[in-house]
Amino acid sequence: MPQSPPSSSMMPRGGITQPIKHLIASQTVAMFNDRARGERPVVRQPDGLFGPSAVAWRVHGDVASMMVGGIASLLLQMLHPAVLAGVWDHSNFRTDMHGRLRRTARFIALTTYGGRVEAEAMLARIRKIHDQVRGVLPNGTAYAANDPALLAWVHVTETSSFLDAWIRYAEPRMRMIDQDRYFAEMVRIGEPLGAFPVPRSRREARALLSEMRPQLLCDARTREVAKLVLNQPAQNWMTEPLQALTMQAGIDLLPPWARQQHGLHNPGLGRPLIRGGTLGIARTLRWAFS
Repeated sequence: MPQSPPSSSMMPRGGITQPIKHLIASQTVAMFNDRARGERPVVRQPDGLFGPSAVAWRVHGDVASMMVGGIASLLLQMLHPAVLAGVWDHSNFRTDMHGRLRRTARFIALTTYGGRVEAEAMLARIRKIHDQVRGVLPNGTAYAANDPALLAWVHVTETSSFLDAWIRYAEPRMRMIDQDRYFAEMVRIGEPLGAFPVPRSRREARALLSEMRPQLLCDARTREVAKLVLNQPAQNWMTEPLQALTMQAGIDLLPPWARQQHGLHNPGLGRPLIRGGTLGIARTLRWAFS
């Protein structure tokens, strides 16, 4: 679906248009690239794991919907106690939540748009890290981050959330054949990481989400991590409203059962404002990067 710009009433007029576009784009790029470490935006390479004709290229290229989907996927993932334990025991999320989110975004960008060599190297690196993450849950059950079922949970929550956000804020009439293609393409990420089973269609993704529900719970640790995710400070004044709105949109994107399990507020009457505001931001960001 072509990414249409905002309506003329939303667009700046006159000679200030280009400076405003540049400011919005540069501030957004800074959110996902650590300039202190020399990180720059990933340059799209046609010889990577996907390529220009892939559904993943258009889904993962939309900044606003990926942010919304990313928040929803994190809230889903942490409902699995073993996935949460891996973050709790082996991560500096308390002191560097933004860094963790930025690294996740870079992983998605590199594996989607990078060349095949760098994408495969990134997958191998993440798998090596997972091999070292293991521990014991509060109830005494052992866990390991390279458990295929845990990796499958992380994979299906990410792919489902990214696609749901894309449909809501970019392509509401997306054909089911393209939705199925997206899940089939993302097997190229899930399988090299060791996930099993990896859904190859929307139907298989829904079935896996349903199958995993009995293993999920929300306890004090879940609530603490969710609070850190949802209340992280913005990097600057310009990104603060974007961040606040995308957090609410991420909660709104959750399945009702997950929102209820978290004890998060149902937007209710505020839903049109959340969705309308997020759609406006999405259109503005597409204009800024056009």
